[in-house]
Amino acid sequence: MRIYRYTAAVVFWAVLSFGSPMAWGASKEIIQLQTQVQALQDQMSRMQQSFDERMGVMKSLMDQNTDNINKVTASIANLQTALQKQAADSSGHSDQLSGQIQALNDTLDELKVRLAKVSKQLEDMQSAQQSIAAQQVQQQQQAQAPPPDVLYTNALRDYQSGKNDLATQEFTDYIKYYPNTDLAGNAYYYLADIQFRMGNYQQAAKNYDAVLQNFPTGNKAPAAELKKGFALIELGQKDEGIASLRHVIERYPKSNEALQARERLQKLGVSTTASRGRRVQ
Repeated sequence: MRIYRYTAAVVFWAVLSFGSPMAWGASKEIIQLQTQVQALQDQMSRMQQSFDERMGVMKSLMDQNTDNINKVTASIANLQTALQKQAADSSGHSDQLSGQIQALNDTLDELKVRLAKVSKQLEDMQSAQQSIAAQQVQQQQQAQAPPPDVLYTNALRDYQSGKNDLATQEFTDYIKYYPNTDLAGNAYYYLADIQFRMGNYQQAAKNYDAVLQNFPTGNKAPAAELKKGFALIELGQKDEGIASLRHVIERYPKSNEALQARERLQKLGVSTTASRGRRVQ
């Protein structure tokens, strides 16, 4: 019931928030979205029913094996007691009881092995179910997410309007739903810029570095390295920041970022090059 309410809320929110041509377009897209969400919910319900049935069978087998082990253990204890009482009467009878105990011990070992196998199968089934459920949730989230161009355009608009909280959420959603697109690098960059504006230089440097590590050839790489250098200097990591600015000049010598890097280094009273300067990638 919670899933259906949540789905209805999502669709209602989508109608309100993205009613303009920039957001969702026509009602046809909303109907397609509802159909995708309903299909995912039906698929998850069938999988859950199948899993519950298998779990019931496995639990029954485990209960049976556990009962058998308890019975065999009790029988062994009774036989050992009887053996101790009758050991003095007949050595032959003791040998017979000892054989029976050994046979019961063998049976107990076999049951334990079977129980271990059943437990392993149950664990594998649970792991598989969890993995499939996680994939279904991800697919459902992507089905509910706005199209990538709409989400990115809205985030960029809010960023340019100074709506930092809203833009942060939208850029974060873009990275969550579409992490492998070219614009994901831009989303990381603008998240870093918002953090830089707010004076959170540690997080800003981390997101600038995400651009450099994951999208080294992207169009935001020069600006990301420049701003990373600025952030490191603000954090008091002057040597690392200077090295980053020098690397901007070396790697992008004719860019606007290189010009800004030279100006900042001159204000710091240091050379724009260093024969043995350590680079910050």
